[in-house]
Amino acid sequence: MATDSWALAVDEQEAAAESVSSAKDKAAQSLLNKLIRSNLVNTTNQVEVLQKDPNSPLYSVKSFEELRLPQNLIAQSQSGTGKTAAFVLAMLSHVDPNNKYPQCLCVSPTYELALQTGKVIEQMGKHYPEVKLVYAIRGNKLQRGMKLQEQIVIGTPGTMLDWCSKFKFIDPKKIKVFVLDEADVMIATQGHQDQSIRIQRMLPKNCQMLLFSATFEESVWHFAQRIVPDPNIIKLKREEETLDTIKQYYVLCNSKEEKFHALCNIYGAITIAQAMIFCHTRKTAGWLAGELSREGHQVALLSGEMQVEQRAAVIERFRDGKEKVLVTTNVCARGIDVEQVSVVINFDLPVDKDGNPDNETYLHRIGRTGRFGKRGLAINMVDSKFSMNILNRIQDHFNKKIEKLDTDDLDEIEKIAS
Repeated sequence: MATDSWALAVDEQEAAAESVSSAKDKAAQSLLNKLIRSNLVNTTNQVEVLQKDPNSPLYSVKSFEELRLPQNLIAQSQSGTGKTAAFVLAMLSHVDPNNKYPQCLCVSPTYELALQTGKVIEQMGKHYPEVKLVYAIRGNKLQRGMKLQEQIVIGTPGTMLDWCSKFKFIDPKKIKVFVLDEADVMIATQGHQDQSIRIQRMLPKNCQMLLFSATFEESVWHFAQRIVPDPNIIKLKREEETLDTIKQYYVLCNSKEEKFHALCNIYGAITIAQAMIFCHTRKTAGWLAGELSREGHQVALLSGEMQVEQRAAVIERFRDGKEKVLVTTNVCARGIDVEQVSVVINFDLPVDKDGNPDNETYLHRIGRTGRFGKRGLAINMVDSKFSMNILNRIQDHFNKKIEKLDTDDLDEIEKIAS
């Protein structure tokens, strides 16, 4: 038992370290979402319009496509719903190509996110060749005293502020549209919030302010109110994830080797189109991916030390069906759409940094299998009194029974797939 406690402590330390890195990884996750969502997400989510003026023409807007963005705006929605296209349209429609000076500023929290937005501007503006774009990013050195001739400037807050105030490459009084993208990522980065506010204060009163964010925590809302005066507010209501269409089971094991044996039995008894397997730590995920590969499974592995571009490539391969099993830690899996997955397996149950059940993560993980009216299947591996306690608390929280499954009984396994 002492050995078990020590192993659990080591696992918890590793998981805690991964959680800390995930706090710093908000920008990387946002970039990952942009890379893997090259097309717009189909969503049935309701758009909630909060108007300063109930007589506003925006009152009936139900999607970003309907948005003509004539006024100051705060908008919240997940990646892939058209936020970038919306503000790029706003910038392109306000630019006068005959005027060879900056007219639109777009601030992004990182160099990589700025480049992604720049690609969208280039694609959408390709039939508008007289409109030029420049990147205000670290490393893009300009000669002192020069004035920019490009109409759209996209960059990070520090460099953008320097170009406006210190080097005077940009005359902020001539700016018509100011876009602040990824506000939730922005406020998580030291200094960016203050720099963004300083840029905004230099702009003319009639400048249109647009702020976009994937999430809308209290801190984002306070920041948004400081940046955008008298805004129209558009929020995309989150689709209620439900467990009603998902069959949940648990398997009792004594070790990770027994868990793996149970997993092999499940695979031997039922047909699984694609599966997603969640592990608590990178070490466990790496071990499991190796074992599954040795058994002949086509396995993809997502882990925290991968570069964002590598993660995106792994997800694309999985989405294209090149691999049938995706083994991942929770950190890497957030925000990933896995709608084609028929089975989710919690090799380790989700817990927060204090060792309590992470109910939201549990819902997010297994909620991916029972969508669009399909029956989903979730299997939880339990290997200790601790994890049994976590499972019972998750069951109580959702008030949904999680049935016991004997993976040594092939007939019983076959029944769960029917």
